[in-house]
Amino acid sequence: MPRATYRVQLHAGFTFDDAREIVPYLARLGISHMYCSPVLAAVAGSTHGYDIVDHARVNPELGGGDGFERLTDALRAHDMGLVLDIVPNHMAMDEANRWWWDVLEHGPRSPYVNSFDIDWERNFILLPVLPDDYDRILAAGEIRVVRDDGRLRVAYGDQRFPLDPRTVEGLDDIALLNRSPERLGALLAAQHYRLASWRCAATDLNYRRFFDINALIGLRMEDPDVFAATHSLVLGWVADGRVDGLRIDHPDGLRDPVAYLARLRAAAPEAWIVVEKILMADEPLPADWPVDGTTGYRFANLATGLMVDPAGEPGLTEAWAEVADGGPEWEAIAAVARRQVLASLLGSDVNRLTRLLVALCDADPRPRLFSQSELRDALAEMAAALGVYRTYLRPGDVVSERDSRAIDDAWALATRRCGELGPALDRLGLFLRLEIEGSLASELALRFQQLTPAAMAKGVEDTAFYRHHRLVALNEVGGDPGRFGTSVAEFHGAMVAAQEAWPLAMLALSTHDTKRSADLRARLALISEDPLEWDVAVGRLTAAAAPHRTGPEQPTPADAYLFFQVVIGAWPIDAERAAAYMDKASREAKLHTSWTAPNAVYGDALSSFAHGCLADAAFVAVVEAIVEPLVEPGWQAALAQLALQLTAPGVPDIYQGSELWDLSLVDPDNRRTVDYDLRRRLLDEVDALTAAQAWERKDEGIAKLWIIRRALEIRSRRAAAFGRAGRYRSLPARGERAEAVVAFARGDEVVTVTPRLLRSIGRLGWGRTTLPLPPGRWLALDGREHHSAPQLGELLDAFPVAILERSA
Repeated sequence: MPRATYRVQLHAGFTFDDAREIVPYLARLGISHMYCSPVLAAVAGSTHGYDIVDHARVNPELGGGDGFERLTDALRAHDMGLVLDIVPNHMAMDEANRWWWDVLEHGPRSPYVNSFDIDWERNFILLPVLPDDYDRILAAGEIRVVRDDGRLRVAYGDQRFPLDPRTVEGLDDIALLNRSPERLGALLAAQHYRLASWRCAATDLNYRRFFDINALIGLRMEDPDVFAATHSLVLGWVADGRVDGLRIDHPDGLRDPVAYLARLRAAAPEAWIVVEKILMADEPLPADWPVDGTTGYRFANLATGLMVDPAGEPGLTEAWAEVADGGPEWEAIAAVARRQVLASLLGSDVNRLTRLLVALCDADPRPRLFSQSELRDALAEMAAALGVYRTYLRPGDVVSERDSRAIDDAWALATRRCGELGPALDRLGLFLRLEIEGSLASELALRFQQLTPAAMAKGVEDTAFYRHHRLVALNEVGGDPGRFGTSVAEFHGAMVAAQEAWPLAMLALSTHDTKRSADLRARLALISEDPLEWDVAVGRLTAAAAPHRTGPEQPTPADAYLFFQVVIGAWPIDAERAAAYMDKASREAKLHTSWTAPNAVYGDALSSFAHGCLADAAFVAVVEAIVEPLVEPGWQAALAQLALQLTAPGVPDIYQGSELWDLSLVDPDNRRTVDYDLRRRLLDEVDALTAAQAWERKDEGIAKLWIIRRALEIRSRRAAAFGRAGRYRSLPARGERAEAVVAFARGDEVVTVTPRLLRSIGRLGWGRTTLPLPPGRWLALDGREHHSAPQLGELLDAFPVAILERSA
């Protein structure tokens, strides 16, 4: 089982051999397992690997099978293991995907037709790949038949599509065909697919996608043959000992996650398996999942939440309300956003479910008291009201209390919001609770469960998070911006539960999917400690930025408010990074521009604003004056989060590069090149540094390397305290600043002490606050020995956090 993992993002610019070069460095740091992004063959040029085209082949752009073996050999030589990110939910719809190509070519006759989640009711697959209406593009002669490598293909631009061999027999004069839109149209109509405008994706798709990405088609992983074919290579590596752990991407997209995970566990009984399952604040991971836990988004939110001062909520709420352009209330923003994506981006999925629901209602001998439109609205309202990403009902099984409560709560909320849909919601609720038997009813319930994760992800993470800017440190995957931080009691309760149920889950702070890095969130959390000061700061920033507006609402006050937090949190940041982030954020918000309906005027105004502000010495001077008092307490808060991650129940994961200060924004910003030469040089110095010396060099970020190295040494020496049989016990502080301490013991061997509310501590000090330790003598990382109840001011005077081992 891993002691600690280190996530690397592989692509053509960082291959297996590049990863192999950092293995000695990671081993010295104390990492036990490298954790890689997907390594199977993906679309050419993929920068992430989630667009897989062949499960039986290693990505040649990463170095192929030979490169993979060189990496795993190097890991073995350094007593390290490998964790792989695998993608069971979907594949890329690319010519390199021979399964997909064969289905397009042969339709229902293809041996791979059951591999993909396609509705063949219309006898063809709709492909929304055209920038305009099909008829116009066909009439303009932009669609042609060409001969590639001796075979006839349909060509539009640089895209290619196959032709059913039965439809081209005797076709000799391609030039004549291409000159006749009628003949060419007849040939295209005889294929197993239809080329269509991209706009059709919102309403007419007949295949399941990954969220709203048209080019990623859902796999029918419930089919044992599909499971075997897609997992054979990876499971072979597990059996050979080249792979020790698996990270399962997006299990909520699967038709039956627990059945999939049971099959995977049976095939890899000794592997460490974690799932990218996003849990809401009070939601437990289903107890019957045969895994070791989640990938740790909940922990990231708990840790950052500890750095937030709850007393700052009223002031920041008032400040946000003054500039909010979509309404200030989080719950209302999230509800509107979920409804919008269900009506637009996910409209095809809702339409598919509506057809099922209409068929079910028509088969009922009781009279239907509602229209098809009302049934569609009821489906969308229920999906928008569900308080979790999805439920896990299975036909023939007893409905769990968790799932029953989630559906009942969603039904009650949808009914309150839309009382006129009451009869339709009542009927829908029966089907979603599986109270009505039958294959069609089961199909509706199962597909609804695949819809709601997309509605939550696209509606909340990728829309509402970009509309609500009260304190964007809280706008994180798996987080709830409506809940203002984490209490110490809440954190301890969550850790006790984690040790009891999922002691080997992954613990994350920054990931390839986080909206902001942990260090950036830690700095922004400090704003909560003095809302009045922040209000004054925003006034100064607004005045300094005024010359760079192209109009009173260009950009809007809300977008400017987001920009100010981005700049303060990520400072120093250049204009290109800031402008790229703001462009993405505004498109995701879908209020003034979007990916599907770009508003060039607004986009240009936003870019001009970002570039103008950051090229303006007066604006930069204001930024630097605001940032200066936040830097050191921000570093202290970042180290506090890190110490919690390194010693809490679970397996800490270090995201690439974040072992030094990392003020990254959402991807692609967080996937920039990492300077490993610098990290190697600094690690060479770490062992010789005292705690005080490491903190003195805080500007270099070496304090993070120092604490990671020391903490992982302790985890190695005291493995039992951090394993399945270890214990977690909170240690309450005493005195006037007791609320600013988070302390706990692991077993009877290790104690962790971290501060919170760092700006307040900087102003007021610790006073006579003490921490009663468990009986015995305790050796701190700074070399000093403690017992009884040391003063916090003494315990944390050399370094911002303390980890103590029981002294011999």
